[in-house]
Amino acid sequence: MIYIIITLILVAAELAYFRIASRFGIVDVPNVRSSHSADVLRGGGIIFLFGVWVWSAFFGFAYLWFLLSVTLAAGISLVDDISPLSISVRLVAQFIAMALLFVQLGVFSNATWWMVTLALVVCVGAANIVNFMDGVNGITGGYTMTVLVPLYLLNRELQFVDLSLIIITAIADAIFCFFNFRPKDKARCVAGDVGSIGIAYIMLFMILSLVMATGDVTYMIFLIVYGVDGCMTICHRILLHENLGQAHPRHAFQIMANELGMSHISVSLIYMGLQLAISSGFILLIPATTAAHWIYLGVVLAVLIPAYIFLLSIASRMQST
Repeated sequence: MIYIIITLILVAAELAYFRIASRFGIVDVPNVRSSHSADVLRGGGIIFLFGVWVWSAFFGFAYLWFLLSVTLAAGISLVDDISPLSISVRLVAQFIAMALLFVQLGVFSNATWWMVTLALVVCVGAANIVNFMDGVNGITGGYTMTVLVPLYLLNRELQFVDLSLIIITAIADAIFCFFNFRPKDKARCVAGDVGSIGIAYIMLFMILSLVMATGDVTYMIFLIVYGVDGCMTICHRILLHENLGQAHPRHAFQIMANELGMSHISVSLIYMGLQLAISSGFILLIPATTAAHWIYLGVVLAVLIPAYIFLLSIASRMQST
């Protein structure tokens, strides 16, 4: 019953946000990075922040630093959705928010200063990659669900985070998917930075909780499809001497949707299926040893990286003809 009540609250909160966004013109206008051609309400992903607050209200403020972290990261992103902020302002807020997340996880008391610094850079970078990947309908909501499912299954055994947090995040994600997982130009809303950054911090908190509980960093494989796409795209843009701060259409999902003419739904389902297959193999087929996990991770990278390069070469040939 409590989950039904929470679902109703989140639906009402999302619909209320839609009215506010419509009233004040908070819309996503297509640009060179976009794969849609019509204006759509921006910031529908604020429901992930609503979900964290509602979870805290119903189940107690057990993760106060985590709550503050997500609120800061998503909040500054919401401001940016409404009125663009400078990159420096966003990054400062994101690093502070990640530091708060690390306080919740106990990272500062269990690692050296250089390890903490490296982890901060990697995790803030990972959050921004999740943000960069929000470009076609359904991809953020669908991919999030493929991350939450293996975390839910593992948590039943390892209990590294409150199970109700995973469930309520999944409920918020399902509601968002209802409004976003639709064909091109048919979505009611897009996640916006508030959604993609917000859910990135939530997923990173869950995954890092698992890493801290097991001492096995390879569980970051639950974000590997996004990670490879994001990192390879950055490397490609560096080779082309492009400004990394400007919008671009070079992610694999953009190539699939724009150059190859695939539907948004198909592209999102491919990302979901690929990540879910990789994560399922990791937790169901591979022995739970660090060595086996690293070998599996290496094999996955050996497949995904050439696949990205191959897709890029196809797009280049299509553009030249």
